[in-house]
Amino acid sequence: MSLEHAILGFLQYGPSSGYDLKGVFDMSVQHFWPADQSQIYRTLARLSEAGWAEKEVVEQDDRPDRKVYHITEAGREELRRWLASPLEMKGGRNPLLVQVFFSGMLTDEEILDTFRRAAEYCRKGLEGLQTIPPQAERYVETVGSPREAFCWMLTLECGIELSKAHLAWLESVIARIEAGELPKR
Repeated sequence: MSLEHAILGFLQYGPSSGYDLKGVFDMSVQHFWPADQSQIYRTLARLSEAGWAEKEVVEQDDRPDRKVYHITEAGREELRRWLASPLEMKGGRNPLLVQVFFSGMLTDEEILDTFRRAAEYCRKGLEGLQTIPPQAERYVETVGSPREAFCWMLTLECGIELSKAHLAWLESVIARIEAGELPKR
């Protein structure tokens, strides 16, 4: 997925500033496609240059002018084209697995600590995912489409299930190491 297409997807629901989009990202797709504020602003500029979005400057008395972006018809066509296109599935990078792969040189306790830290990180991530539904309600209301909301929630469901599976694997490895299954050096 490209950040451009994610932003076009959100702009189809209504005009937004970069700040607004950051909030939407954080409450909806962050668990599988995070974006920081500067990435969003750079991408909005590219979308404008490509003719897929238009910028409207809204004057404000007590603050700097607000830049609000609207999707264009060309942007809607590009989003639709991308949504209907097959994607190349690429394997992701996982720094934990690189650590695991080479961790045979560590002590048993150091290896166990690596897995315990990863499990704790995974637990916190899972807790965060499980708080998204109540937070996402206001964005789902904005969209006003049960069909769109269903698709949004499918991505959350996938994130939760993948996190649960990852945590289960980490906990099983911890249990095996604690049971003495790790071969000695």
